[in-house]
Formats: sequence, structure tokens, C-alpha cells
Amino acid sequence: MPLTHSSATIIGLASLALAAGYAALACLALLAWRLRRAAMNSTELPPVTVLKPLCGAEAGLYENLRSFCRLDYPEFQIVFGVHDPADPALSVVERLRAEFSWLAIDVVLDPEQHGANLKIGNLINMLERARHDVLVMADSDTWVGPDYLSTVTAPLHNPDVGLVTCLYHDVPTRRIWSRLGAMYINEWYMPSVLLAWLFGFRGYASGQTLCIRRNTLQAIGGLRAIANHLAEDNRLGELVRASGQRIVLSTYPVHAQHDEPDASSLIGHELRWLQTIRVLRPASFRLLFLSFSLPLAVFGIALAAAERSTSITEWVLFWITVAARLVLHLRHRFQDGRLALSDLWLLPARDLLICLIWCGCFCTSRILWRGNEFDVDADGVMHRAS
Repeated sequence: MPLTHSSATIIGLASLALAAGYAALACLALLAWRLRRAAMNSTELPPVTVLKPLCGAEAGLYENLRSFCRLDYPEFQIVFGVHDPADPALSVVERLRAEFSWLAIDVVLDPEQHGANLKIGNLINMLERARHDVLVMADSDTWVGPDYLSTVTAPLHNPDVGLVTCLYHDVPTRRIWSRLGAMYINEWYMPSVLLAWLFGFRGYASGQTLCIRRNTLQAIGGLRAIANHLAEDNRLGELVRASGQRIVLSTYPVHAQHDEPDASSLIGHELRWLQTIRVLRPASFRLLFLSFSLPLAVFGIALAAAERSTSITEWVLFWITVAARLVLHLRHRFQDGRLALSDLWLLPARDLLICLIWCGCFCTSRILWRGNEFDVDADGVMHRAS
């Protein structure tokens, strides 16, 4: 049955109101986070082991790993781990060991796998070489400043805190697919995390930084408890919270290299990330279209225009959405030295693409990860596809 004039008007206006409301709240969340008072570094600086699982020679790997060798911290160990003796990341590690010969750098080469999640299997192998009781697990594409360790470990001095994690800012390589991928993280995912934080959610955990005490990790079953989970960081956070301890979202901003060689890689990664949200938050996933503010606003204004001349209210809501979307796009551009307007032309394609990938998630529950296909059950556990 076709929409009546009245129902089309109501749907169009509702779409515009929802789009403007979400985009404005996302900007408010960013502002609230910026105004949040940063925690002071602690004067207690316990020894720390940094665990860096590696797989392949990613773009910028040397610079990323080198930033962890230049930390301003009295005593820390770095453990690098790989599964494959032919992994090209090993040559980068050897270069760093020669350059920073005075640092405690260990390398674990172990092909043993402990579950479907190969990253966690790598970390399990590495954990045996960890000398210290404060552990920091950080992805290989992350780079940090000298004060990173002193900042992210400070909250652990509170016994109520079980895990410290960080937001991150993606810096793309020059490829167009990398730039689109970084826009996904910086302009959609991170604002949505902060919006949840604004409304009181304290369960976010990111593999870019997971700082935990060894005894806390042991008390929740160790890394083996998350060895088959797709979203291992989220599951770790759930277990910490279930044990009665808190997760602290550090004010320290980490940066991550984002490199997508082609469209297939970009779509595959984003399909996996959105499938993760679908598994972990099925009810929320169905409502994700509310966060696609610009497409939702275009739909609303087009529907209104098709039925009658648009009102001032509808145009005000539309331009609020556009302005807020531009704020989300521009606010991070100066952090990585790129021209503010250089990727503005990609914005419509970026927002349309996430809508299409979201729709595609309803067609399959299978994911592709490092060349292997997995089915994911309702608990977020991966099973190798038959």
C-alpha cells in the first residue's frame, strides 16, 4: 500500500529529527570527552611487560613498534610474538633489538595455536615470557608517545580498577580505501563509543590498549577464556566487570595506522566489525541505521520534498545534521597533518557504504579473518566454517 500524504510527512520529519538528534548528540559526546579532566600520572611506576603480537610486515610497522621502544618509563619489557618463522615482521624486530640493545626485548616464535582467535593464541604463547605483573597488550598498528605507559598504568593503582583501555585515532595511508576505512573509525565508530560513554556505558574495551594485572587475568580464567571469541577485547572486558572490577577509559589518545590495499579488504574488515556488533548487541544492531545520520537526513528531506514543499523545520533539521556531520569529519583532521577538506568529497560515499555493509550483515553470519572463514555463534565464539 503506498504511503499517504500524512504518513509520508510524518516519516520524513521523524527521519530528519532522528538524524539531527543523533548527529548533535555525537558532537556533544566529543565535546564532553575533550572537557574531561585527564587523570594525573601516578608517582608509583611498577615494572611493566608490553605484549605485542605480530603478523606480517604491515605498513608503518617499524615506526609503530619503535614508538614503544622510546617510552619514558623506568622499567619495562617488550615481548614480540609470531606464529610463523618466515614472518617478515621478525626482520623489523631484529632491527629494533640492534637499535635499542639496552632494552629488555624478547621474541617468542611459537606456531602453537590455542583456539580460533589466532591473535589470542599468539598472546598465550608470549605470556610465558612476561617478567612483570602489570601487563599491557597493544596491537601492532598502534604508535604512542613517551608518556604512554605512565598514563595508562596509573588507574591500576586503584584496586577497584581491573582493566584500562584507550580510544584511538586512525591515520590512513594514502590509498583511497585506507582513507575511507579511517573515516569509518574516526567519524562513526569512535563517536558512537563516546556517545555510549556519555550515557553511562562503561564496558568498552579496545585491543589497541588493554592494561591489566596478572592476578586479575588469572582470576578470570586467563587468556584461554577468550581464545575462541571473535571480539576478544570485549569479552575480556565482560569478564573483568563480572569479577566486580571496573574498566577505565583512559584519556590517553593512541594512534593506529590504517592500511586497506583495495575495496575487497575494506569491505571485508568492516563486514567483520559490524558482524561483531550484530553478535554482541543484536537488538542495538537493528537500530544502527539511526546512527547513519546523513543518509537518514537525505531520505527524510527527499520524502518530504516528494510529497509537498518542505517546511522551514525540515530544512533546519537537515542542515543541523549536515553541520554536525561536517564537525565529525573535520574535528580529527588536524591530528595527522592532513588538509582539512582533502577527503570531503569522499563523505557521501563513506556514509552510503556503511549503510550497504550494514544491510549485507543481515544476509550472512560468516566472517573472513586472515584468510579463514568462520561462523560465529550467539555468544561470539568462532567456529571454523566447514
